[in-house]
Amino acid sequence: MTKRENESHSIKHILDSLISEGKLNKGMQKIRVEEVWHSILGSGVSSYTDSVVLQNKTLIVKLSSSVLREELSYGKEKIISMINEKMGDDVVTKLILS
Repeated sequence: MTKRENESHSIKHILDSLISEGKLNKGMQKIRVEEVWHSILGSGVSSYTDSVVLQNKTLIVKLSSSVLREELSYGKEKIISMINEKMGDDVVTKLILS
């Protein structure tokens, strides 16, 4: 019978190492960016958001309200910086509202 190692690691540390070793960072970013969109812009904007997709550092957001789309277009740079700050990395460089 082999001897058991007594070194302990947190679950977060283990999951982070699995994600980075398995090259899953981009997939996790695609999932997390949608969560960040909803948390930053709140339930009012979330109710008009149909989809949030990250493709090659471009965030494509489909909105059901043309008025909201126009309002958000004035603050694209601020939204991008808030998302990148929350993500902890430069994940988004361009925002397309459709």
